[in-house]
Amino acid sequence: MWSGINRRKFPRANYPCVLSVKRKDQQDSLSTQTENIGLGGICVMLPRDLGIFAPVEISLDLLDGQPAIECDGTVAWVIVSKEVKKSESFDTGLEFTNLKRKDAIRINSIVEKVVDTQ
Repeated sequence: MWSGINRRKFPRANYPCVLSVKRKDQQDSLSTQTENIGLGGICVMLPRDLGIFAPVEISLDLLDGQPAIECDGTVAWVIVSKEVKKSESFDTGLEFTNLKRKDAIRINSIVEKVVDTQ
């Protein structure tokens, strides 16, 4: 995972969630785990580059026993990584674009718990 300067507005928590993401103009989706999560978005490792600024659909399972969060997003950044299994992968930042208030509250609760214990 990239460890550059943190310019985020919202704190991030290292919290493993399960998600699927797909470009709005494509049929196939990618399933993965989050690297970190915050109110503004998530960081994930993907097997292919979705393209910077691409609009995406996100289904995010917080593994908290509640339904998955369904929202749209935008690919904010992509960094090529060769750390995982010696094959090319893409450290990808996804920004939430229409997160519902109730879902934001769930995410914020998790982030606060994780950040408070660090």
